[in-house]
This record gives sequence, C-alpha cells and structure tokens, in this order.
Amino acid sequence: MLNFKMFLPVICLILILSPAISYADESAVPSKVVKVVKGKKYCTKGWECSTPSVYCCNLTISDYFQTYQFENLFSKRNSPVAHAVGFWDYESFIHAAALFQPLGFGTTGNKTAQMLELSAFLGHVGAKTSCGYGVATGGPLAWGLCYNKEMSPSSIYCDDYFKLTYPCAPGVSYHGRGALPLYWNYNYGPVGEGLKQDLLNHPEYLEQNATLAFQAAIYQWMKPQKKGLPSAHDAFVGNWKPNKNDTEAKRVPGFGTTMNLLYGDSVCGQGDIDSMNIIISHYLNYLDLLGIGREEAGPNEVLSCAEQKVFNPSYTPSTSS
Repeated sequence: MLNFKMFLPVICLILILSPAISYADESAVPSKVVKVVKGKKYCTKGWECSTPSVYCCNLTISDYFQTYQFENLFSKRNSPVAHAVGFWDYESFIHAAALFQPLGFGTTGNKTAQMLELSAFLGHVGAKTSCGYGVATGGPLAWGLCYNKEMSPSSIYCDDYFKLTYPCAPGVSYHGRGALPLYWNYNYGPVGEGLKQDLLNHPEYLEQNATLAFQAAIYQWMKPQKKGLPSAHDAFVGNWKPNKNDTEAKRVPGFGTTMNLLYGDSVCGQGDIDSMNIIISHYLNYLDLLGIGREEAGPNEVLSCAEQKVFNPSYTPSTSS
C-alpha cells in the first residue's frame, strides 16, 4: 500500500510551481482571439496583431523569426568599424513590423511564404545599408545595417518643383536615411504623412529612432510608389496580377519586380549589372541563413529584373520632331 506522506513534499512543490509555470506559458504565447464575420475569420494575437485581420490568423513574425536569426543575418552591424553601432536591433524591427502585420507584412500565406517575404524585404535592407566589400571579414554579405544614413551627401536633395506640396524646410537636408534609405523632400513628405510623423521638417528622426527607421522602410514595401502600380509586397506575395503590358515588359510576380518598383531604372532594365546582383545576393544569402534555401527563390526571370521594362522611368527619352 502506498504511503501518502511519502509524496507530500513532491505534491507541495508542484502546487507551488504550477501558477508560475502557467503564467510564463501564457505570457510567452499570446492567446489568439478569432471572430467570424460573413464567413471570414478575423484574428487578433497579442501586441503584434492587435488589430483584427485575416492575416493575424496566421503565424506572426516572432513565431518564426527570432533574435538569434536577426543577429545571424546582420552579424557585423555592431563591429567597431560599422557606422551605426548600437542603433539597429531585433526589438526595433519587430515593433516596427507590428504596425504592418495586420496588413499582411510577413503574415501572408504559410510559414514558407512568410519567411520568403521576410527574406526578400531584409535582403533589400541589407543591400542598401551594407558597408561590406570583397575581402571584408565574414564576407561582403555580412555587413547589412552598417549604416543608418548617407555619410557624405553630395546634395541636400531638395526638389523645388514640389514646393507647394512638400516644401523643403530651411536648412534641412533630405539625404539618405533609414533601413531603405529615403531621399528627396517628395519622398520624406508622403512617408511621414503615412506614419503620422513630421519627416518633412525633421528627416533626422530616421537616424535617431530605429523603430521609426524600420517603419519607414516597411511603409515603402507595403505602399505603392505611384497610383496604378502595385506595392512591392503585393508584387512579391502574388496579390498583383500582371496585365498584357506587364507580360510584354517581362514583369512577373516575384523578387525582380520588387526591385523594379523600388528602384526603377537605377537597377532594372539594364542587363546583368552589379547594383542589381548585390541586392539579389543578399536575398539569396538570407534564404540560406534562415534555412529556407535559395532554391525557393524561383527561376531567374522571377528573381531578376535585368530584362524588365521599368514601371516608372526616371527620365523621358527625347524624340526627334
């Protein structure tokens, strides 16, 4: 016959620890709240997905992207020779992403699709903020998030053509800042409006607040650059359906078209140039580091924009009369 007194100490220990264990579990995994409206599921899930959304019924970014993975992608950003030591961190990125996850950023599709979009976005960020070079320690692709601003601006990037809509503030320079660097008053203005921040008068906010700097980058990814065009997000996740003109221009859903939308003819439609290949290399490297594998990036016509006609040319070719 079992002696109850023998198990009393163990039972007491379990009773003491049980509330703490339960509380820890609840705080680590926010509970998902599901509502069905007209046959569609809308979910909220903690601070990352506090706005009801169909996308919040999927995994959130912190479910599949952890601090150690962020550190692995941007392993040299806090090296002594980096220019933004101590600025960029995982928490700032996750809090910035929380604003856009209910809209589908990193929450569209299954886990693989979500990680592909995250890798694509961060591939752009890594390439545009890198100070890596061919013989850099750790390789040239390890130096993303080295910068948070343009170090030697050649201009104050003030276009007076927009003086009625986005007038330049006196003494202010609109040189490159942020995770996807913003340039020109006509870009600082609308991004600031979208984020409810006065970036037109205070562009320096992007080099003072890492969460805001990431938010400005994600805003550019999620928002169409021009009326009638898709966003980079929609082009990547398959929400955008090419029309006949797009097909003739060799524009297809995928990573290549995100470069077309974000950079136009500075990167795309010029063949196999370095500025394009550097961005692609960061994307493929991040796919490998996150364990997805670069083979998931698709064929070259999806990955590249070398042969694509650009959506929005930066100049109008002259024509003879």
